[in-house]
Amino acid sequence: MLKYIYLSFFYFVVVVSSAQTDHLNQFWNQYDFTKDLSQNWVLEADAGFVSSSTPDDSNMFHGITQYYLRGWVHYYPFEKWKFSVFISNYSNKNVPELNQKESREFRTALQTTYNVFQSPAVKINLRARFEDRHLQTDENYMEAVERVRFQVKGVCPLSTLGIKLKKTYIFASDELFFKTKSQVSGPDVFDRNRAMIGCGFAFSDDFKIEAAYANEIMPRSGTDKLVNAFQVKGIFNNLFYHLSKPFKREKNAVDQGEGDL
Repeated sequence: MLKYIYLSFFYFVVVVSSAQTDHLNQFWNQYDFTKDLSQNWVLEADAGFVSSSTPDDSNMFHGITQYYLRGWVHYYPFEKWKFSVFISNYSNKNVPELNQKESREFRTALQTTYNVFQSPAVKINLRARFEDRHLQTDENYMEAVERVRFQVKGVCPLSTLGIKLKKTYIFASDELFFKTKSQVSGPDVFDRNRAMIGCGFAFSDDFKIEAAYANEIMPRSGTDKLVNAFQVKGIFNNLFYHLSKPFKREKNAVDQGEGDL
């Protein structure tokens, strides 16, 4: 598996360096709302949108290209493991990686997260996700596209670096995407590489904000896509705390690897 990933990485570096490339600037905005049911079960709903520039206009707010709504169920069977499933609806318009101007999308996914390393200075998670995507074609046919994603993510609390900000952390991640060939998403099997670096600040146990820079490389036949994105994410836990009897989960290793310190 590692050999295949390294070969794929080498392939897209060679292709991107020799092909014509469209450079795009984007803004990603997302809001997460979670509800602790027990120590093992958590519900989540998130919504967001993406705005993008065009090859002729570098303004990242040129137009909204995507907005979405997702519902999650998370299960924590052990200290270092988390299993998740989601169902979602996406509205895509002039999305750079799709071969048409508009495409509605219905997406479901299975996801596994594992905390592979834990120390006071750094927490590292591995994540694998399988996505079943159904994209609307120009003929109003819902085309099935399967996609697999592999991510490694590291989180470092700034307090361990001698900085007196106990609730602030920095994080970095890299993710590889592979997909099946399709009419809407194109014939390429290697979909993209996404690298991110950012920071987060927890205002309380139930509210935090993350800001990050993302770089996406999408090798495509003809013209590749290179995306520079700025992301802002708001994360709310037990938002309606006073409307029902609350349950507060104790954060475990896999939570800390995602920034819940």
